[in-house]
Amino acid sequence: MRVKSESKIGILAIQGDFAAHAAMLGSLGQESLEVRTVADLDQCDALILPGGESTTQLQFLQEEGLFGAIQKFAAARHPVFGTCAGAILLAARVENPGQDSLGLLDMTVLRNAYGRQLASDVFYGPTKLKSEPIEMVFIRGPIIDSVGPGVETLAEYAGKPVLVQEGNILAATFHPELTSDSTVHESFLAMVRAGRERPEMQLAAKSTP
Repeated sequence: MRVKSESKIGILAIQGDFAAHAAMLGSLGQESLEVRTVADLDQCDALILPGGESTTQLQFLQEEGLFGAIQKFAAARHPVFGTCAGAILLAARVENPGQDSLGLLDMTVLRNAYGRQLASDVFYGPTKLKSEPIEMVFIRGPIIDSVGPGVETLAEYAGKPVLVQEGNILAATFHPELTSDSTVHESFLAMVRAGRERPEMQLAAKSTP
């Protein structure tokens, strides 16, 4: 479903599959902006943290001042969506091994937990987002080991959450951008539209030069 939107969706563009996210958004009529600096982020209404290598991305965020900027961005109720490595960055707790994270979503994530068995496999599973099964591409994805009481599980695989949401934060341990199924990205865009309709966000938009 193509939806014309005035929102600007930023995609962290330092490594990984950011171009695939941009292509998926483009197929839905949504323009995107590559984010590499705090100034880039300041132009955005929402942000996607793509797959890649979480430690490399974490180091970049910390060195470029984006770590704190993204935390403030999310605190201002801007929607943030992380896939695979992006989900690791969003987690409140990271284990196997441990590392720093943005701490924006109340979940415990285990890095490299699936190992090479899911190096590049496609699965289908039930989701709350639609009646049909959703397509899920796993590439050495993390495992969401547990979630807090305020986190909604939107899809599961092998008894574990693989798509979760807490308020304005959405995370997937698989790669929806590598499928032909736009369900997850459509859901994220719905979050963005809902956010822009809040009175405080409308006021902020009017005050922006």
